[in-house]
Amino acid sequence: MTDLSLVNLTKVYDSGVTAVTDLTFTVTAGELLVLLGPSGGGKTTTLRLIAGLLTPTRGDLLFNGRSILSVPPEKRETIMVFQEHQLFPFMSVGDNVAFGLRMRRLDRPTIRRRVLEALTAVHLPDFASRWPDQLSGGQRQRVALARALVVRPKVLLLDEPLSNLDRELRQELREMIRTLQREAGITTLFVTHDQAEAMAIADRVALMLDGRIRQVGPPRDFYEKPADEQVARFLGGANFLRGVKQGHLVQTDVGLLEVAQADLPDGNVLLTIRPEAIEIGTNGHNNLPAHVWSYSYRGLIAQCTAGIHNVELQVIASPFQTYQEGEPIILHLPRERICLLPNG
Repeated sequence: MTDLSLVNLTKVYDSGVTAVTDLTFTVTAGELLVLLGPSGGGKTTTLRLIAGLLTPTRGDLLFNGRSILSVPPEKRETIMVFQEHQLFPFMSVGDNVAFGLRMRRLDRPTIRRRVLEALTAVHLPDFASRWPDQLSGGQRQRVALARALVVRPKVLLLDEPLSNLDRELRQELREMIRTLQREAGITTLFVTHDQAEAMAIADRVALMLDGRIRQVGPPRDFYEKPADEQVARFLGGANFLRGVKQGHLVQTDVGLLEVAQADLPDGNVLLTIRPEAIEIGTNGHNNLPAHVWSYSYRGLIAQCTAGIHNVELQVIASPFQTYQEGEPIILHLPRERICLLPNG
């Protein structure tokens, strides 16, 4: 199993455009780390640097502590699966999956056995004789995954592999990738711009904004402990209040709030609480009178906007309760769900 480490990895193109800057993080052996960020943020460039398809301007890439910068792409034992599945149209499914094994000059019985194992793993054991143009988009992507897994790479690089599929198929293949990756124990870097996908599949997430890593950690940390305001806003944070902290109390424009977090010094702070964390109704502490500004039923949830002293708060409410515009309500802001960030 392989640890993949990026150390101050930077890529500046000849045009002068800096794609990625000082990337430093590690994907531990057998881990699935999701590189999350908006389009154009440097995620694909990062994968291409790891695969050897691009040369870094500075920094290093390490497999198990050893630099691989001098290792040519074909000898790095990395496999990259692209957004477009890129199967060979002139080869059958079985031959597509076998291609990497033949390049490694394995014997025919071994190739046949491993191809069948790979196709079985992606639930296509009877598709070896079919041609790529006879497959659906989801089936072609499964074949691409089988072709990647069959060679048992040290590092698997997945570049938005599910973005061209419909929602139900994406969910199915997402679960399949997670299962196959765990069973094979392959160190995997999965690129996506989809936050829900990242949180569902990752052991850890690395958030990349403007070519830089802004936060690395378990998915839950991004919601409960965002590193800064930009991270919180990217992950859907909608409620931000500036205030003055003294101990476990923060004076804000909506009133005095009790908080559980105590790792910031007293003084000016930025307070954030996610819409789904705010409760409607009285519950212990931080109960604030408000008025409903808008209410929208969304099926599984209801979207509610409420005002306190002309300050707007976004609330995810129960879909089983209906509120009218102008209706007085009580908002409860649980102190353990309030996150404090440096002000500025």
